[in-house]
Order: sequence, then C-alpha cells, then structure tokens
Amino acid sequence: MEQTNLKRRFLRRAAVATLVGALAAGFGAHAWSQGGHGGMHRGFMGGSKDPAKADERIERMVKHFAVEVDATPEQRSRLTEIAKAAARELRPLREKVRDARKRGMALLAAPTIDRAALERLRAEQIQAADAVSRRMSQAFADAAEVLTPDQRKKIAERMQRRHSRQRG
Repeated sequence: MEQTNLKRRFLRRAAVATLVGALAAGFGAHAWSQGGHGGMHRGFMGGSKDPAKADERIERMVKHFAVEVDATPEQRSRLTEIAKAAARELRPLREKVRDARKRGMALLAAPTIDRAALERLRAEQIQAADAVSRRMSQAFADAAEVLTPDQRKKIAERMQRRHSRQRG
C-alpha cells in the first residue's frame, strides 16, 4: 500500500513539475492561478470529462495569459489552438491513468500480492507519465515559438518572482 502511495505521489509530482514547466514556456502563472484553490490539481483541462468545458477553461486561461504578455489576437488564437490540441491528445491518457489507479488498488487488495503484475502496472504508469511529459513539452515549445523573445522574458521574470515568493 505504501509503495502505491509513493508511486501516486511521484506521478502527481511529475505532473505538477511538467505543468510548472508549461507556465515558464508560455501559459503564465497568472493564467494558472485563475483556477482558484486547487487549480493546479485540475490542470489545464480543468478536470472535466466534458471536452466543451475543458475547451472553455483553456480559452479562459489563454485569455488571462494573453493579457499578461500583451499578446496579439493572432497569438491568442494560436495559443488556444495549441492548448486545445494538447488537451484532446492527452484526454485518453487521463482515462488510462484512472484505470491504472483502480487496477493498482485491486492488485493491492487481492488475497495474494502479484508482484509481477504490480511491476507491469508501474512500468505502464511510467510510460504514461513519459507520454504526457513528451506531449506537454511539445505543446510548450509550440507555445513559446508563438511568443516574442520579450514576451518569453516577461514570463520568465514573472515565474522567477513567483518562485522567490513561494520559497520566501
């Protein structure tokens, strides 16, 4: 049980680290904070199974971010497209992660512990986390290319200040 909790915490931390990278690459700290308490746990897809609601959340986040960096309407449109495409591609992986969590709990609740099955599940989880990280990195690079060097610098400075306050 403890090992599953450690794995779950690792995957959550990996997801959070990936999402923090997104902020630096172009989605902005302010946009991220618009989710309110627990916003980071919902991620940019909003934790919703409804693609339309996820798209609405993405549009709001990009709108707030665009204001922060003085983005043009064209940049805003391109950033929205990039984020929505990434969300669409990542949505099935979210379902796989949920399914894997259920499978893991079932394996741990079984009368006999199947270590080989647990190891296979762990390996699948790592592959899924890698796939998410890879796709998010692609989206962040795409988003960063939409921004000017000055806009990217503005985001980096904002993240530096935010990081300093959190570590304060």
